[in-house]
Amino acid sequence: MTQKIKNIVIVGGGTAGWITAGLLAVEHNANNKENINITLIESPDVKTIGVGEGTWPSMRNTLNKMGISETEFIQSCDASFKQGSQFINWQGYKQNDVYHHPFMEPDGYTRTNLHHAWCQQNNQDKTKNKSFADTVGVQSKVCEAGLAPKQLNTPEYAAVTNYGYHLDAGKFVTLLQKHCTQSLGVKYLQDHVERVNSADNGDIASITTKLLGDISGDLFVDCSGSKSLLLGEHFDVPFISKRHILFNDTALAAQVPYTRENNNIASTTLSTAQSAGWIWDIGLPSRRGVGYTYSSRHTDEKTARADLINYITASIGKENAEKIKVKKLSFIPGHREKFWHKNCVAIGMSAGFLEPLEASALAMIELSATMLCEELPVNSEHMEIIASRFNDRFHYRWQRTIEFLKMHYVLSQRRDTVYWRENQLHESIPERLQQLLSLWRHQPPSRYDFIQNEEIFPSASYQYVLYGMNFETKNRTNQRKIDNVNLAIDIFKNNETKLTQYLAGLPSNRDLIDQICQRQLSLTGDKVAIKHES
Repeated sequence: MTQKIKNIVIVGGGTAGWITAGLLAVEHNANNKENINITLIESPDVKTIGVGEGTWPSMRNTLNKMGISETEFIQSCDASFKQGSQFINWQGYKQNDVYHHPFMEPDGYTRTNLHHAWCQQNNQDKTKNKSFADTVGVQSKVCEAGLAPKQLNTPEYAAVTNYGYHLDAGKFVTLLQKHCTQSLGVKYLQDHVERVNSADNGDIASITTKLLGDISGDLFVDCSGSKSLLLGEHFDVPFISKRHILFNDTALAAQVPYTRENNNIASTTLSTAQSAGWIWDIGLPSRRGVGYTYSSRHTDEKTARADLINYITASIGKENAEKIKVKKLSFIPGHREKFWHKNCVAIGMSAGFLEPLEASALAMIELSATMLCEELPVNSEHMEIIASRFNDRFHYRWQRTIEFLKMHYVLSQRRDTVYWRENQLHESIPERLQQLLSLWRHQPPSRYDFIQNEEIFPSASYQYVLYGMNFETKNRTNQRKIDNVNLAIDIFKNNETKLTQYLAGLPSNRDLIDQICQRQLSLTGDKVAIKHES
C-alpha cells in the first residue's frame, strides 16, 4: 500500500524555507485542510545574516504568485531594483575596465547573428569600438544612468526593462514568514530538532524536537542550511566539493551607510575583481551591502579585510570605513551528490552553495521550490519517479552554473596574482566548458548549446560575458541567411531611439522607490516621512 502525501514538514526557515512554504501553500491551497498541511520548524537561535542580496527577475513571478504586493515588498524589505551585474577590473587589459551582464535578452536575438553585425560595425568604425551590451540592447546604458526599470504609474511587476531586486535578506524573511503564516495557512513552530526518526522502509517518519516532541510527516524538505540536518547528517548523502574549480571559500561582509540621504542607488550589482577574489556592492535604499568573497588558499583574512576597507574608503572616507563592522562567513563550494533521497528533498544551502557571483543561489531556490510545487507527488510510489526526475534536472543545473561562474575567471586576462593564474589552469576548467570555449571560437553561443527549458543561464548570458571580456569569435567567411547585417543594423538603430526615450522618461532608482513608498504612506494615511537608515 502506498502512503499518500499530505503532511509536509519543512526543517529550517530562511529564504529557502519560506519561499518553499509559500509556493507550496499557494499551489496546493494549504488554507483548505483537506488538501495538504505545511509545517515549518526552525531553531529560534538561527539568525539571517542580511548583508544585502540580489535576485533574478524570476523573483517578481514568485512574489506575485504568493500574493505579495510589490509595494509592500519594497517597503518592508528595503528593496531596490536590480537590472543585471556590472563587472569592474575583470578583463585585465586596463585599470577600471567595465562590462555589463544585463537581464534583458537582446532584441532580435533569435532572428539574426547580432555578434556578426557588431563585429562588422566596429571594424568599419574603430573610433567608436562600442561594447557588445551597449550595441545589442539598451539596459547597460539605463543602468549606467542609475535609472529604474519603469515609471510610477506602471503596474506592479511590469516594466520596460527586465529587472529583479536587491533586498535586505533578514527583512525579506520576516515578510515571507508573516505572509505565509497569516495568509497562506502555513503552520510555524520554533524549536530545536534533536533527532530524526526512521520508518521501517528507511524514510523519515518524524523528527523529535526539544519542546514539542515528535513531528511526523509524509515529505520532509531540508532547508537547514549548510548543516543539511536531514539529507546530509541523517541520510549521509555525500557532499561533492568543487573547490578545485571555484576557489572562493570565504566572505567578509559589511553594511555601508550612504554619505548623503539622496545618494544614487546602483541599478546593478557591482562586482569588482580583487587580487584573490572579488567585491560585491549592492545598493539598497537605506545602505549598501558590501562584501569580499575570496580564496583562503590565496590570501589571508587580514589582507582581505584591508582590501575590503580600502574599497569602502573610496566612497565614505578612511575614518568612517574603519568603523564598519565586518562579518566573516566560510563555505565550501559544492553540492550534494543528489538532492532528493527517499522522502526528503533539500532546497537552498542544504543542497549546495557555490559562491555569490551572478546571484545563482536564490534562483536555484526558486527553481527547486517551483518544481517541487508543480510536481508534488501524490503518494510514495509517485515520489520515487519525481525524485529521480528532480535529481536529474538539478544535477544538470548545478553543472551548468559551475561552468558559467568558472567562465568569468577563465576569460580574464589578469595574470597579476597566483589566484588569477591558477584559475586559468587547464586542470581547473570543467571539460564541457573547455569544449564550449573551443566551439565559440568559431560560432557564438546559441540555443543549441543549452537545450533544456528554464536554463539556469541562457545562451544570451554567455554572449554578454564572453564579449564583455573581449573573447574573440571568428566570423565565417561564407555568408549565411542568419548573418543578416542589415536587419541587425536596423535593430541597433532602434535600440538607440529606444534608449533616448528611456533616458528621458525613466526616473532614477531612488526617485521611483521614494515615490512608491510615499504613495503607499498617503494611501494608508500615515503622515510620517520616509527616513533612510544610516
